[in-house]
Amino acid sequence: MADNEKRKKDTDDRVTLKKEIGLLSACAIIIGNIIGSGIFISPKGVLEHAGSVGLSLIVWVLGGGICVLGSMCYAELGVTIPKSGGDYSYVTEIFGGLVGFLLLWSAVLIMYPTTLAVIALTFSNYVLQPAFQNCVPPFIATRLLATICIMFLTWVNCSSVRWATRIQDLFTVAKLGALALIIVVGLVQICRGHYDALRPSVAFEFSGDPSVGEIALAFLQASFAYSGWNFLNYVTEEVVEPRKNLPRAIYISIPLVTMVYTMTNIAYFSSMSPQELLASNAVAVTFGEKLLGMFSWVMPISVALSTFGGINGYLFTSSRLCFSGAREGHLPYLLAMIHLKNCTPIPALLVCCSATILILCIGETHNLINYVSFINYLSYGVTIAGLLYLRKTRPNLHRPIKVSMLIPIAYLLFWAVLLGFSLYSEPVVCGLGMVIMLTGVPVYFLGVHWKNKPKWIYSAVEKVTYVGQKVCYVVFPQEDTSETEPLTSSKAD
Repeated sequence: MADNEKRKKDTDDRVTLKKEIGLLSACAIIIGNIIGSGIFISPKGVLEHAGSVGLSLIVWVLGGGICVLGSMCYAELGVTIPKSGGDYSYVTEIFGGLVGFLLLWSAVLIMYPTTLAVIALTFSNYVLQPAFQNCVPPFIATRLLATICIMFLTWVNCSSVRWATRIQDLFTVAKLGALALIIVVGLVQICRGHYDALRPSVAFEFSGDPSVGEIALAFLQASFAYSGWNFLNYVTEEVVEPRKNLPRAIYISIPLVTMVYTMTNIAYFSSMSPQELLASNAVAVTFGEKLLGMFSWVMPISVALSTFGGINGYLFTSSRLCFSGAREGHLPYLLAMIHLKNCTPIPALLVCCSATILILCIGETHNLINYVSFINYLSYGVTIAGLLYLRKTRPNLHRPIKVSMLIPIAYLLFWAVLLGFSLYSEPVVCGLGMVIMLTGVPVYFLGVHWKNKPKWIYSAVEKVTYVGQKVCYVVFPQEDTSETEPLTSSKAD
């Protein structure tokens, strides 16, 4: 009896990542990461490339449908390989260390810090806009406010997983509330008969002959607004009952976001002509100015709230990717440690924060986003191709969820077309994205593959790790094998 009580106490006192993400918080992470600034500004790009209102609405619906296909594949991978780290963990498990490291290299150093920087700048621009109504906010002011926002949310994430998830829950509700306001006002406009742009005879009047390439670019614009649908897979080990709540959260969140996005675009067109929408750099703000009158200030605040929640979500999930990479030995081991009391990956969060602030100082973040967005969609395709490869090489692997083979095949066909036309339309941008990724090859062979390094290198790494442990008060976590045992035991098959 005493042994059982001791074992229970030891289990309760383990330093592990806490499972504090329930179904509601899981949905909030997905919705909160998808809904950032995209839906407030990207409808212009979709309409511009689609060439008509009707086709742009079809693109928004089908874009959500494609995300549903991808998320169903990720649901299978997430419960079959129940590790935090998302794409990186799955690709490493299926294709080996080099391929996984290249995804990790491009994501941790460039992709996520750059995305965080752009979202933070969007936040600071909208917050400062009322103080600089007749001009663009100063460069220094926007960077300073963005940096303060990043540092504050890093502190929150370092302090408590619960605080971070509660912020995500709160700001997700605020985002949906802002979009609900747009939808309700739009529906009122439609009930009053203001829907000329939505009449079928007008909606499918094309400004020019739509080409396959332009339609592909319209899908790419919509895909940017939907990005983040796979982020729950980055924190699988912190989800309560992931084999139940991971797929449930995906199946609830993606259709909900698709419906909200489509209805929001319909609301835009109920009060704005296509020409007005194309002339606007911030569609939601223009919408508010036209219909909300003295309450038009609600829209800039809504965008600011949306981006603030987006920053929190990106910090939360990208730090877990950094943590997972260090645990696999692909990044310094210090980044795989968590706070002794708070059980948060403080070193990984500090790296994400520092990389983001560095990119904020560089300035030209939008160009970097163009380069690395290609890598983002490349990683989706490689990951889902890995699902098919895993089905073939390990057919007896325990799969709590097993999607039809038609789903990953359909996604990969769409992905190949989209990526192909991206290469054709923007060869320089895509080429530079590949160069960024391939710079990780020599780093992998020098830092990871080369095992017999000089002793002074190991000594220096140990000293840095020791100092980092003392400063951050972190230790290696004990792994919870309750969810990974089926995967481990199946490797003998």
